[in-house]
Amino acid sequence: MYLLNGESKHCIGFTDRGFQYGDGLFETIEVSNGKPVFLNQHLQRLFNSCKKLLIPPPDIDILRQEAMQVARHSNSPTAVLKLIVTRGSGGRGYRQPETINATRLFSLHPFPDYPESFKQKGIKVRFCQTRLGINPALAGIKHMNRLEQIMARAEWDSTDIQEGLMLDINNNVIEGTMTNVFAVKNNSLITPEISQCGVNGILRNIVLNLAKNNKIKVREKALSQESLLFADEVFVTNSIIGLWPVNQIEQQMYQVGPLTSKLQSEFLAFRQKESDAC
Repeated sequence: MYLLNGESKHCIGFTDRGFQYGDGLFETIEVSNGKPVFLNQHLQRLFNSCKKLLIPPPDIDILRQEAMQVARHSNSPTAVLKLIVTRGSGGRGYRQPETINATRLFSLHPFPDYPESFKQKGIKVRFCQTRLGINPALAGIKHMNRLEQIMARAEWDSTDIQEGLMLDINNNVIEGTMTNVFAVKNNSLITPEISQCGVNGILRNIVLNLAKNNKIKVREKALSQESLLFADEVFVTNSIIGLWPVNQIEQQMYQVGPLTSKLQSEFLAFRQKESDAC
């Protein structure tokens, strides 16, 4: 199922700047029983990111209606809804068109077949050699330029490893190739600060708020490889997987600890509440 600028088609013009330059943004949204999960949060992030990139944001009510329209076509209990917004079509060269007509594209995809054990027993991850560049102007934004993540994900083929952790050029741990990362040390929750690079994930913000609501001390700070390896607990998040504990980084082993389990339970309850309200 595709919906391009409100029409049921999927052929984008070759002059579209999303194709030409990766000039756009995207959101990846869980669909549960025909309803987009955390839709308001995704649309608000998209709206804010459009403003940062000087892309006239599409009408948020139209986006909401189209998201619901596409999600209802799901033939299974779970699916993935992808939303792409680009700066639209323009001529050759980096200068943006005088008149910008943003392109919006919704597409519906099967939900990944992840084993339930990933949520219960955790996953194995590794450090990637590919580094994230520093660019405060793009920090936090889920823009379409994902070559760093693509190169990092190409570093391993083993099915034993479910995620790779990416560092910046100063060797600070920032995120996974598809996730945000959290560490627990002395009953405090730590996540890398992302003012210089990295994606400000929807689940990242939800987990931080849940932690604060449960009186868990939260710190957003620079996180070294050594600090992460010597953490008491580690877990990763994104909008599709939810929250996965980490049971191994390289040769370092971890238990699925009490704070991770607590936040996992809190998240599942919050997600159910949000789904019921849709």
